[in-house]
Amino acid sequence: MHTTQTMPLITNQDIRFSVAPMMDWTDRHCRYFHRLLSRRARLYTEMLTTGAVIHGDRARLMAFDPFEQPVAMQLGGAEPAALAKSAVIVEKFGYAEVNLNVGCPSDRVQNGAFGACLMREPALVGDCVKAMKDAVAIPVTVKCRIGVDDQEEHALFALAEACVESGADALFVHARKAWLKGLSPKENRDVPPLDYPLVHRLKHALPDVPIAINGGLTRMAEMQEQLQFVDGVMIGRAAYHDPTLLLEVDPCLFGEPAPAADLFEAVDAFLPYVERQLASGERLAAITRHLLGLFAGMPGARSFRRRLALEAVKPGAGIETLLEAVDEVRAARTRFAGAANLEGAEPAETA
Repeated sequence: MHTTQTMPLITNQDIRFSVAPMMDWTDRHCRYFHRLLSRRARLYTEMLTTGAVIHGDRARLMAFDPFEQPVAMQLGGAEPAALAKSAVIVEKFGYAEVNLNVGCPSDRVQNGAFGACLMREPALVGDCVKAMKDAVAIPVTVKCRIGVDDQEEHALFALAEACVESGADALFVHARKAWLKGLSPKENRDVPPLDYPLVHRLKHALPDVPIAINGGLTRMAEMQEQLQFVDGVMIGRAAYHDPTLLLEVDPCLFGEPAPAADLFEAVDAFLPYVERQLASGERLAAITRHLLGLFAGMPGARSFRRRLALEAVKPGAGIETLLEAVDEVRAARTRFAGAANLEGAEPAETA
């Protein structure tokens, strides 16, 4: 594969670890909490369409706290001019990067002929990337699949080449095909199978292009193994459902201490943010819904989830609801440790 790309604006270290853009999940509250767990992770917004960016309520849709940085905005669209206009707006808001979605298989995306549908149109994707690159100084990246439906391996290479020749600064490759017909987006999370070696071959063909792999990675050991072949790893649901994983990122992948000793310390650090948001009129449930995966596998985790699910949604629910839910875990840990001591065993962290 021959390309004419200049030096990317993003380094391999920049994309060494990132949390994927996830609709309805990676909003500003989620990202703020994730930043408390890792200073080095690159964070991504939910996908916003060009129409939403150009015509929507930008203050509501695009605002973020500077503490979240580095944070990137993911755009959905297929019209170069609209993407360029949106990228300019993204840059003015202060985002560190703009990312083009070429991987989402949802019906909404298919109806708009963007997302994973663009895997079939590498030339158009190249035009989109170039339009954005010409419009902004921040990095422009692409998140794609390895293909859609019955596409063969060459489809990924054709798309990658078009992106790189148009100036894309990095590629994030979900190592699973998007199946646009016959599978729901939920089913497409597990079918068809992942193909990590294909992404490794792409990196071998593009040694100077930062490439990160996405899909199915749930443990730090798996991520470290992938980093022998590619420049970065991007994880999605694993980071959301078990945020403890993010506490391993800085020490294991960057050789730096974690910003919090444990989840309890991270929640304590989150409290001032929660209080500010509540004071501005935000509902507690809108924030704490992102915390339901905390303490997974620990004594008291179920009580923590139940209390938040039932109490945080009530009108006027305040910071004490979150504190009481955390206290459920603290109390359960104490009981569990006490029982273990009575039996002559070492106190355990997890159930």
